[in-house]
Amino acid sequence: MLAGMSPSPRTFDRTHTDDLAAFVQAGPSPYHVVAAVAARLEAAGFRRLAETDAWDDAPGGKYVLRGGAVIAWYVPAGARPETPFRVVGAHTDSPNLRVKPRPDMGTAGWRQVAVEIYGGPLLNSWLDRDLGVAGRLALRDGSTTLVDVHRPLLRVAQLAVHLDRGVNDGLTLDRQRHLQPLWGLGEAHDGDLVGFLAGEAGVDPDDVTGWDLMAHDVQPPAYLGRDGELLASPRLDNLLSVHACTAALIAAAASGDELEAIPVLAAFDHEENGSQSDTGAQGPLLGNVLERSVHSRGGGYEERLRALAGTVCVSSDVGHAVHPNYTEKHDPTHHPRANGGPILKTNVNQRYATDGRGRAVFAAACEAAGVPFQHFVSNNAMPCGTTIGPITSARHGITTVDVGVPILSMHSARELCGADDPGYLASALSAFLTA
Repeated sequence: MLAGMSPSPRTFDRTHTDDLAAFVQAGPSPYHVVAAVAARLEAAGFRRLAETDAWDDAPGGKYVLRGGAVIAWYVPAGARPETPFRVVGAHTDSPNLRVKPRPDMGTAGWRQVAVEIYGGPLLNSWLDRDLGVAGRLALRDGSTTLVDVHRPLLRVAQLAVHLDRGVNDGLTLDRQRHLQPLWGLGEAHDGDLVGFLAGEAGVDPDDVTGWDLMAHDVQPPAYLGRDGELLASPRLDNLLSVHACTAALIAAAASGDELEAIPVLAAFDHEENGSQSDTGAQGPLLGNVLERSVHSRGGGYEERLRALAGTVCVSSDVGHAVHPNYTEKHDPTHHPRANGGPILKTNVNQRYATDGRGRAVFAAACEAAGVPFQHFVSNNAMPCGTTIGPITSARHGITTVDVGVPILSMHSARELCGADDPGYLASALSAFLTA
């Protein structure tokens, strides 16, 4: 049984949040996240399929990995080609600082690492933090290997108040000049970050021909508050959802042949910069997997369209909890609270994909799971964010509803949620997959 899962496949308690903290620690990059998901799927009896192989029609749990994305599904015995899917979707990436192709630089006797800003982070939250480096190294033979220096290595040092007397009236950070972390003393030629990381990964530096590397906060997740009712953690956006979706799929698979739809997990990369990649929600990966699943069970064009017509997707991403110091930034009639249950996100301009039917589907899942839920709508005077939900709905023509867990400090290096909400979300997603 997956750690954090209670005996009932639909009920997740606080031990689920304990397991989330371990999952976040194991996932400092999208590549580590999908490796952690794969390990849990394998332990639950799922088997990996290669995209280059022919797929068989055997029932059971299956999954595909590509870069920082994973698609997993469970086929009950006797499933017909036109059997619809129930999809839970999330993303594996988080805003951060990513290492440039020529990483070694130095200024004024400090050895530094050249980084580029990924997504839309709260830049000030990366100042004066102990940062590690993680990601993947590409080797000369075409393979890749993961690397994670999960100890203090880098630091983006803030300028002292004595040298910027107006800093408390408004901090302005230049993305090029002010966010290059230091990692020791010396000049650029003293650096060799990639050689150092190759040594950490146990590979020959001369075999490393490419890399996808990023900084991460090494402070572990922690319960916060008088009664430990809150969770402070890096990368809640959106590993909280990836973890809940994984747990829900494994719980749904325990229902076996009783399932009336095929449960699917779709965890994409690159959501934070628009999802336009072969591993993003705008790419072909999910559609290819669903189509090949239909074909492996003897279906064709007609059966695929029939399956998609009956398919529903829940796109799970974090949302905004009402902020006690900035209540005016929120819609006055929609104030999602921590530990109030997952939120249904609505935007009439389709920044979220939720409509009336989708709301009804998720409300029924929450009722079946016995968990509360809340509503989120942006303040009319504020621009609304978006998710993989509208992309998934439009690309595949399937009913999609946007949900999530309300948090504070979204896109900070360290975010905050209610400690009960991750379990509420997993319970609701499990009930949705088995409905």
